[in-house]
Amino acid sequence: MSGARLVAYDVLRDVEERDAYANLALPAKIRAAKLDARDAALATELTSGTLRGQGRYDRIIEIAANRPLADIDPRTRNVLRLGVHQLLSMRVGAHAAVNESVELQRRVAVPQGAGFVNGVLRTVGRADPAEWDDRINDEAASPDESLAQRSSHPVWVLRALRAALTAEGRADELGALLEADNLPPRVSVAALPGQGFDADESTLEHAGLRASGPSPIGFELAGGDPISAIKAAGAADGTVRVQDQGSQLAALLLTRAKPVAPGERWLDLCAGPGGKTALLGAEAALGGATVRANEVSEHRADLVRRAVSAVSAHVDVVSHDGREDEAYGGADARFDRILVDAPCSGLGALRRRPEARWRKQPEELPPLRVLQAELLTAAARHLADDGVLAYVTCSPHIAETRTVVDRFLAKHLEFTELDARAIAQREARGELELAGEALSVQLWPHRNGTDAMFVSLLARR
Repeated sequence: MSGARLVAYDVLRDVEERDAYANLALPAKIRAAKLDARDAALATELTSGTLRGQGRYDRIIEIAANRPLADIDPRTRNVLRLGVHQLLSMRVGAHAAVNESVELQRRVAVPQGAGFVNGVLRTVGRADPAEWDDRINDEAASPDESLAQRSSHPVWVLRALRAALTAEGRADELGALLEADNLPPRVSVAALPGQGFDADESTLEHAGLRASGPSPIGFELAGGDPISAIKAAGAADGTVRVQDQGSQLAALLLTRAKPVAPGERWLDLCAGPGGKTALLGAEAALGGATVRANEVSEHRADLVRRAVSAVSAHVDVVSHDGREDEAYGGADARFDRILVDAPCSGLGALRRRPEARWRKQPEELPPLRVLQAELLTAAARHLADDGVLAYVTCSPHIAETRTVVDRFLAKHLEFTELDARAIAQREARGELELAGEALSVQLWPHRNGTDAMFVSLLARR
């Protein structure tokens, strides 16, 4: 029995039964199983690929088994999902994929179901991926259901993404976006400004890093372990960090919206886990500013403290509800720059967190929108005259982006929206492809190679 398949199964089980995060559970289980580099790579592809393709694979399993997915034992479902991924999306021989799945079923699920697993997977293996997509399409109740199942997205997510693209006049890009969501993202790192990282081109090449992507401080990893690459590049601890380049740009749009005056006070209102906070701290150190980082969760506040270790002298981490004055240090506290990286649906990071698409439900959005509006309103009360506030979400859903900003501006006439697009074009490495007419920035994985980050910059009139 392959150790990589056992690890992948364990992660799928924990994601489904214990609400685990695959990106956290997988490395831990790889270490516990002592997998070598080759098997670790196989376990990663089995886990991430199966989670990304789960919606499509579930529909194929239903058709092949001729029964609803809910009628199949949960353990057997995960064995079948792994088997279908190997048959339709990996270079694994059909015989090996079926036999390994049958053995996995006997070991981790109901042994009597081995024959069922064998029969379903042999049925799946008799048709190629295109033929299965045709069958899905033929049996779907609507075009949206067909596209959602074939692209492995819930229907409500597909419609939300389409609406966001339509608002930019780019509805024809939906297929490219759905495809991008199902591809492993490039690993990017951020070199904190002013922290002494100045590797030459040959050192970067040896480490497997290259200065590439839209962020001016971003590097992309050619492959392998990012921690090893960072060490090989000679970076001091904490000064070069794994971070999506969309996240990097979101922080930089705030810090570089206008020149920094010495003595400025900055606030990161929803700081966990601390990637943007570290970048704010580095930028603050260069300009003579200081950062207050607030995170409502004590556990995540500890993550922020570890994240800002390289710039800790410039960052004070606290833990309060961002809607309360304690988060700001009192009712009269004012900040020159505030980052509201609001809790959101996370639909912009489906490449990195593939299980999120199956975990989120549309009924969760209304309470989130209320929270987003409350955090934005609270932060605005503490923004100094001539200050700048960045409202950020890792979601392109219009209800979490433009709707929140437009309603805020309609109620707070003393605020105006800055041209974040112009700042982004000025600061980005190379031309940044943006669409639509809004002043805010909406990044996309298929267009910009980043998570789908949204950034609006607000200032008092």
